[in-house]
Amino acid sequence: MIRSSSVQPQAKSISISQDRLAAAPRLMWLALVTTVMVLAQALVAQARPESLAPLAQKISPAVVNITTTTVIEGRTGPQGIVPEGSPFEDFFREFQDRNGEGNGEGESRRPRRSSALGSGFVISEDGYIVTNNHVIADADEIEIEFFPGDGQPKELLPAKVIGTDEKTDIALLKVEAEMPLAFVSFGDSDSALVGDWVVAMGNPLGQGFSVSAGIVSARNRELSGSYDDYIQTDAAINRGNSGGPLFNMDGEVVGVNTAILSPNGGSIGIGFSMASNVVTKVVDQLKEFGETRRGWLGVRIQDVDEDLADAIGLASAAGALITDVPDGPAKEAGMLAGDVILTFDGVEVEDTRALVRQVGATQVGKAVRVVVHREGGTETLLVTLGRREDAERSAGLTPPKEDAAPEAAEKELLGLTIGTLTDEMRGELSVPEGSDGVVILSVDEASEAWEKGLRGGDIITEAGQQKVTALDDFEDRIAEAKEAGRKSLLLLVRRGGQPRFVALNLGD
Repeated sequence: MIRSSSVQPQAKSISISQDRLAAAPRLMWLALVTTVMVLAQALVAQARPESLAPLAQKISPAVVNITTTTVIEGRTGPQGIVPEGSPFEDFFREFQDRNGEGNGEGESRRPRRSSALGSGFVISEDGYIVTNNHVIADADEIEIEFFPGDGQPKELLPAKVIGTDEKTDIALLKVEAEMPLAFVSFGDSDSALVGDWVVAMGNPLGQGFSVSAGIVSARNRELSGSYDDYIQTDAAINRGNSGGPLFNMDGEVVGVNTAILSPNGGSIGIGFSMASNVVTKVVDQLKEFGETRRGWLGVRIQDVDEDLADAIGLASAAGALITDVPDGPAKEAGMLAGDVILTFDGVEVEDTRALVRQVGATQVGKAVRVVVHREGGTETLLVTLGRREDAERSAGLTPPKEDAAPEAAEKELLGLTIGTLTDEMRGELSVPEGSDGVVILSVDEASEAWEKGLRGGDIITEAGQQKVTALDDFEDRIAEAKEAGRKSLLLLVRRGGQPRFVALNLGD
């Protein structure tokens, strides 16, 4: 009895030890989760400082308010208040006369001065200032107000315009100060990732120096220009913030606040800042030359979609398809309409936007190697770039004209009604001298051709990368493409003298 009772506690003790061993993995797992949560909280605390005050104090002396003054010529009548010809026009004219705004005789009122506000930032101690072009455009006087503080100019300083660039909406100004000015440096906008914290500074709605914070919401946004590379942010940007800097957490400028998307004119958390890597190139050229000097290849191009890739024989929808090669660097190097630019200066070309930006950022006069796809193979061409600004000044582009389609012999193919191109049509449709083709008389609105933008009055000059001069030629190209097993037919179409390629599905 004594022995058995002495054994029982040992069995109980062994059972307790096994329970503890079974619970050990769960305890270790809970400890690991707790550790991870503590580390995560520490990382969040590190990513988002308790206060942005130290950063704001560091960078604010370089941010400036910009006041512009413009002399507006007198206007006649109550313009801008009621529509011209409105029955209320006489009433408002009398109201203006009573308030000294007109003389009641329809004569011009006296010129008046109009002021506007914007923002900017100093990039060098000798007084160079960056802002938006639209902030100072057409201004007769520009004055700079500095952030209040020790060592800062107390009075407004006049600024002169060193240079502007409408394409990126950037302007470079210069002030003369008695002391070295506080300034900020540009950072690498490509390193600004979606989710990174950013700070916007400026003069919103004329309220004076203000700071707002947010994150990078998106990258590589395009608004309207060929050289657009905007950082989208939810940091509050309002009217008056234009031209102000967007800072990263190191106090470096990664963008220039330019525009907002808003239904009511106020910030709804969708703001756009031109990326600093674009701005620095523009500023350097404005400082050196007083104007931009962008590289120019001299081709008209369009994106390659899946249908075009199949029609051309490309493995994937990438590159930039050349639609026309006017006189210029590309023509001198031997480029042809129908070539697809695959690489430019050693960099693969994703699409037309990427190519335009890369060419524009390349030094004028540089000889670059361009690889093109041509007739199922590739060729490497050496092109010496020209200057885009010179080409634009000398170019005279003919705008597209409205549809015109006189009676003519016609055929219905691929959703198109096509006819013979007559001499009368050539003049009406701005067909370049020496160009042949067939004219699109009408387009079936339920067809793929309509969806891809073909319209009456367009001229088809090539089909299957062969010239088309008659209706039978067009029909032959369709038959040849089907016999070759092609799913689509590549067309070169001109409208108002401007060419583009379109791939139409051949159907069954």
